[in-house]
Amino acid sequence: MIVDAKASGAYHWMAATILPRPIAWVATENPNGTANLAPFSFFTGASASPPTCIICVSRTNKPTAEQPQVKGPSRKKDTWANIERTGEYVINVVPDALADAMNATSREVPHGTDEFELAGVTKEPSERVRPPRVAESPVALECRLHKIVEVGNAGDETAIIVGEILLWRIHDDMLLENGRLDPAKLDLVGRMGGNWYSRTRDRFELARPKP
Repeated sequence: MIVDAKASGAYHWMAATILPRPIAWVATENPNGTANLAPFSFFTGASASPPTCIICVSRTNKPTAEQPQVKGPSRKKDTWANIERTGEYVINVVPDALADAMNATSREVPHGTDEFELAGVTKEPSERVRPPRVAESPVALECRLHKIVEVGNAGDETAIIVGEILLWRIHDDMLLENGRLDPAKLDLVGRMGGNWYSRTRDRFELARPKP
């Protein structure tokens, strides 16, 4: 089977073959001061000096909760618009215990809705940025915008958002005696294709070959 990348359904094949994908549960600040919280699975690290990471946020033309029957022109998703406006955001990791709460924030809701309340999670003040972090998340990355690169056809662009990681907030009980993170305790979920997810409970060790 050969799938032409220019054919319709390319997103399906990307989501079904780029696996598993870590989930960035991104907190930003809305113009009215409420907190936006949304998950994105096109997420990875970019560089270590300075530490930067990438999230990809698309445009949307889905009907809004206020007008469920109206499909309007494409617009930047709130996360994109908020980061572009404020330059600040927090990426929270998603353990299995928070999977349902994370999924609840993927729905379309009225602009300005406080999605921390929608998900039933607790706001915790950040150290260096204005958006709060999810207190229940074991790891939060406070980020400052470095640059936004738009790719895609006009009206259907995706924002590649590159951010500098200012600090990590890590629950102490996630650490080993040597100060490193314990992957077993993190128990994160990853995105698969369709409605499927994976868990990081199934792991194996493979040492890198020596020169």
